[in-house]
Amino acid sequence: MAAAWGMISSNPHGRENLKNVRTCVHTLCMHGPMNIAGCEWDQGNRDKCQKHGVSIAAIESVFHGVVAVFPDPAHSQGEERLIAIGKTDEGRHVFLAFTLRRHGTETFVRPISARYMHRKEVEHYEKAIAETDD
Repeated sequence: MAAAWGMISSNPHGRENLKNVRTCVHTLCMHGPMNIAGCEWDQGNRDKCQKHGVSIAAIESVFHGVVAVFPDPAHSQGEERLIAIGKTDEGRHVFLAFTLRRHGTETFVRPISARYMHRKEVEHYEKAIAETDD
């Protein structure tokens, strides 16, 4: 299984950018930097994301580190959905479904659903990362 990795960094405007994102599944690839201006929140996605006990701050912090991003074609009817697997600033593993939204010239992450990962999922994720680093 191929993965996409992104790093987040601050820009001069006080926003954070997700840079150097590459999404690969088998032979389908999107290459190049992607700058993310921030997260898009409203009452609908706030409530759904927090339903599983993951705070807004924890969800946003997933993008502060290394993030594995995969397409989610099974749930991409009206718009492309993606899945992210990463760690919060506190070190807890999170599974996040999201989409990207454009507002003018800026791109925002719109979280759809988030939950903390189960122990077996974490073990699988850590093993995959170790194999990727080799």
